[in-house]
Amino acid sequence: MTTFRKLFCACSVLLPLLASPHALAEPALRIGLIPSEDSQSMVESSQQVLDQLEAGLGMPVKPFVATDYNGVIEALRSKKLDVAYLGPFSYVLANKMADSEAFAVAVTKKTGTSAYHSLIITRRDSGIKTLADLKDHTFAFVDPSSTSGHLFPKAGIERAGYQPEELFSRVMFSGSHDASILAVVNRKVDAAAVADRILASAISQGQIKQDDIQIVWSSPDIPESPMVWRKDLDPALKQKLVKALAQVKDVPWGDQGVLNGFQPTTDAAYDVVRDTAKVLDLELSKMK
Repeated sequence: MTTFRKLFCACSVLLPLLASPHALAEPALRIGLIPSEDSQSMVESSQQVLDQLEAGLGMPVKPFVATDYNGVIEALRSKKLDVAYLGPFSYVLANKMADSEAFAVAVTKKTGTSAYHSLIITRRDSGIKTLADLKDHTFAFVDPSSTSGHLFPKAGIERAGYQPEELFSRVMFSGSHDASILAVVNRKVDAAAVADRILASAISQGQIKQDDIQIVWSSPDIPESPMVWRKDLDPALKQKLVKALAQVKDVPWGDQGVLNGFQPTTDAAYDVVRDTAKVLDLELSKMK
């Protein structure tokens, strides 16, 4: 009888847990961040934003940084993430492959705008001043799914009448904008494509000297990197997210500077990105 009672007591404790495996799990918002910097730096530079978002939502916010852009897209697709901060092109891919939707963009106090630019940079002492001068030099893109680190500069090169595989002696993907900037400065490559704001951040932080860098090419306006959510996210949570992000102010947001909130955006704002993909004959439905 004693043994029976022990078993009964043990089962009475375990059964509720087995019946509800998430009973003890605290609800949390899972947010993905694109790896424009190394993972630790990306989380650290976003921490104040995440803290304010957590306070506004009244629930924990757990960040996730993948090793590459597609890792964040895949995490959205498999519903391991609820929202993500993506580059414009990685968003277009996520919209197609992970049923995700752009809903907000950051507005900074410095610019008050929601656009940025891609740059092709080299060292000032390289003698490279035009796209034509890049002939037979080494080059770094960031990631195949990077907007300012691949899509727009590659399209710009082709619009100028060149093919990257013929123009450069060697092409590599660095994995992040910071890595591309350092690859140029440290003479690992002769030139690279990077986002203007990340270059400006590296200069302001003293990581590189402005006088050491030559800008060879600049893109037209690129719509700002959006905050996106899975379309099947709970509608009530979506409303809370929009309100909470609008109230995130006076804190630094990675390379973008001090935030003045997030403003609404729509999927249509990224049609210019889709049009640029067409210049490169990219079929979004076939990309993985």
